[in-house]
Amino acid sequence: MRMTFDPSRLFLISLAVAAILSLGLLAGASQGTNQPQQLPAAKSTIMWINPLEMRAGDPSVKLSFNAITSGVGSGLTGLIIESTTEGDTAESGGNKVLETGLQVPPGYLIQGTRVCYETSNSRSYITQTRLSQVQTPPSSAVVRLDDATDLTEAGPVCIDSQSTTVDPADGAVFLSLRMNFGNTVDRIVIRALGLHLKIR
Repeated sequence: MRMTFDPSRLFLISLAVAAILSLGLLAGASQGTNQPQQLPAAKSTIMWINPLEMRAGDPSVKLSFNAITSGVGSGLTGLIIESTTEGDTAESGGNKVLETGLQVPPGYLIQGTRVCYETSNSRSYITQTRLSQVQTPPSSAVVRLDDATDLTEAGPVCIDSQSTTVDPADGAVFLSLRMNFGNTVDRIVIRALGLHLKIR
């Protein structure tokens, strides 16, 4: 018996197969939309900044850098801080501080700081870590972090500040470190400075 080819039957079969496949795809898509979306986990990181860019806020504070040795501990280099007067008060009556402006990548919040340092004698130490943010108009600044923890450990050591949340998009942010010198022969060496950042 000879079989004849019927084009109309082949066309109907093709339509049926296409319909079945379409229903399967639609069901899969519908099922996918009912699944809970997986949001990316909050990402935190530390960004290291350049301590050699810090500026002294008073003439009594002397900053230097020696590529061979800092003269403290093992001699590893860093920002060398000395003072011609004792205490934590500047000659002008203000705080004896170092300060620098911060450059934070867009989309990140500042959650704290990390200071890595070493001292020649624990009687001289960092007595305050502060973050302040310039307001609009730029006639004032708001203190966003005021950590008065005395970093009296001689080191070498890295210390994290208290927690905070600062959005750099709201205004320029400055980091300042207040020093307290027990003797003018002492040295404090900042080996590294870091910012704890989190994606907004």
